[in-house]
Amino acid sequence: MGNLIDGKIISEKIKEEVKKEIEFLRSKGIVPKLVSISVGENPASSVYINQQKKNCEKIGIDYEVLNLPENLTEDEICENIEKLNRDENITGIILQLPLPKGIDTRKVQSKISYLKDVEGVNPSNMGWIVYGRPYVGPCTALAVKEIIEYLNIDLYGKEVVMVGHSDIVGKPVALLLVDKFATVTICHIGTYDAGKLEEHVRRAEILIVAVGKANLIPGEWIKEKAIVIDVGINRVGDKIVGDVEFEKAKEKASWITPVPGGVGPVTTSILLRNTVLLAKLQKGV
Repeated sequence: MGNLIDGKIISEKIKEEVKKEIEFLRSKGIVPKLVSISVGENPASSVYINQQKKNCEKIGIDYEVLNLPENLTEDEICENIEKLNRDENITGIILQLPLPKGIDTRKVQSKISYLKDVEGVNPSNMGWIVYGRPYVGPCTALAVKEIIEYLNIDLYGKEVVMVGHSDIVGKPVALLLVDKFATVTICHIGTYDAGKLEEHVRRAEILIVAVGKANLIPGEWIKEKAIVIDVGINRVGDKIVGDVEFEKAKEKASWITPVPGGVGPVTTSILLRNTVLLAKLQKGV
């Protein structure tokens, strides 16, 4: 039976390091401040905002929410971001998604200064991942990398299968692991429709799944002793489940992340670490 990867333990380790960094910054008169931009009303965003606020305040990061009306144009949203970019008291900016219909999310994200982009979604920060030298990056992608490093896995030559090719998880994860000389296969809807997903999953020594579809990967597909990192978060009835059929998968995996309690807590702590790293960079510390 697979060992469970406790994301809370990894998260707390990162938070302790971040706390020390914040204490150092405050001793220099520097207070990291994160501003969350919310456009319109979105119940899911409200939950994330409350969680972010609580986590930030707990370790000493100032947190503020900028609520913008839903009827703002794309240019008006960008103008508000530019104001935050110019405010020297603000060291981090996060944009809550989804944005209202008709708004180009990538265009708006690109307006966040790369020096204040705590989610690592600015094209400049994404580009550094391609170069293999990320300072900050998409939080969930970095969380996956953090979990693998915590397990002390040598990625050289390992067969890694990444199911999902989003801008903030699948693509950056693949690039981060390729840089460690893993052999990475990216699967997506085309793989699924071609009936080839099972073939790829069965050979994965490390399987990472980030699709957002409950139990997409049957447990019986998992290779013996594989490492399974399940990024998916799905509500089924009154339960939260991942993208991998957990109960059967844990019988075959050597290590597996539970949902919830696996990748999620690590992602949260990476957001805090990104915020502090950017504050240090801006203030020349």
